[in-house]
Amino acid sequence: MKAHAVRVALFAAVSVATLGLAFAQDPAPAVPAPAPAPAAPAALSEALPVPEAPAITGTAWALMDFATGQILAGDSVDERVEPASITKVMTSYVIAAEMAAGKVGADDDVMMSVNAWRTGGAGTDGSYSGFEVNKTAKLLDMEKGMTVQSGNDAAIALAEHIAGSEDAFASLMNAYAARIGMENSHFVNSHGLSAPEHYSTARDLALLGRALARDFPEHYAFNAIKEFTVGPITQRNRNILLWRDQSVDGIKTGHHSGAGYCLMASAKRGDQRLISVVMGSTSEAQRATDSQALLNWGFRFFETHELYAAGKPVATQKVWKGQANELDLGVAEPLLVSMQRGQYAKLQPSMDVPRTLVAPIALGQAVGKVRVMLDGKLVAEAPLVALEEVPEAGFFKRLWHELLMWWQSL
Repeated sequence: MKAHAVRVALFAAVSVATLGLAFAQDPAPAVPAPAPAPAAPAALSEALPVPEAPAITGTAWALMDFATGQILAGDSVDERVEPASITKVMTSYVIAAEMAAGKVGADDDVMMSVNAWRTGGAGTDGSYSGFEVNKTAKLLDMEKGMTVQSGNDAAIALAEHIAGSEDAFASLMNAYAARIGMENSHFVNSHGLSAPEHYSTARDLALLGRALARDFPEHYAFNAIKEFTVGPITQRNRNILLWRDQSVDGIKTGHHSGAGYCLMASAKRGDQRLISVVMGSTSEAQRATDSQALLNWGFRFFETHELYAAGKPVATQKVWKGQANELDLGVAEPLLVSMQRGQYAKLQPSMDVPRTLVAPIALGQAVGKVRVMLDGKLVAEAPLVALEEVPEAGFFKRLWHELLMWWQSL
């Protein structure tokens, strides 16, 4: 009996000591620090207020940061507007997506049908590409004619080639628009001439421009072409910002009586890209002036930071009942934030992670969130995921950890 009592006492002492060690190694979750930003001179440490965005002439407008999709400024951003020829950016997205899926090819022969020629050709009041009726052109040439020259006839011919008819093509446009996240848009044609139930919003169009540049940069690049020749006809790109500002490389103009003058513009300066959308302006010159002012204002007063890199540890947490005793947590995608210049040092990161993590834990499994606040407002958040797999431990380790977890719960 004495030997048994000694063994029990010894077991209890070891258990208490081990528990104490376990408790000492199980601190409260640490607060992750964002990636450091370049230090500013002491005299500039207090950021000045950002002036209001420039006054814009139009029915709706928006300025979006490309990296985050965040709207930096805008007015009536979710109000329905007629997208006019900016519609063709959606047409380009569908073409690029269908090519990527292997359904059509760059060298496809696209017929300029009688319907396309009559509806959008030289005999109409709209812009046209100049491809001859009842003759074919290569798909990418036809797309350039649509993009650079804003050819309505080319847009219709491409829609017919890809989907058989404009109605069927419009169904594809709406399906891809939903995938992009354009929640307040609906398309009924490929060119943008006024039609019932053909509408979008400034926010949705900015999302569209962002998606084309992100997903299909080779097709996006067509928007930077300043002129394009079809047969004897050479036409200039209607986006006059391409000549005014070397950082501007797109995206698309639009105009008809119902929509007014519209411009979706994009520029990249350094590592930062911004997208502006101005709808319902009063003239070609005004839409360009306003777009330029928005882009200049955005680049001057806002910056984008990568707070946490994808796949890099943000925090390390204790794991129970696993083959490993610790687990690195991080973000699956880079966590980015757009913010006013000079505010980076004021960010307040925190994370929400269960205090008790129990194996097995799969690679990529979400186990919490990281949040970043500024002046009491949430500016960014992302799931924290396991950066490695933690298989379940053997029987005796699991039993021992069960005892420790029970003791800790008392």
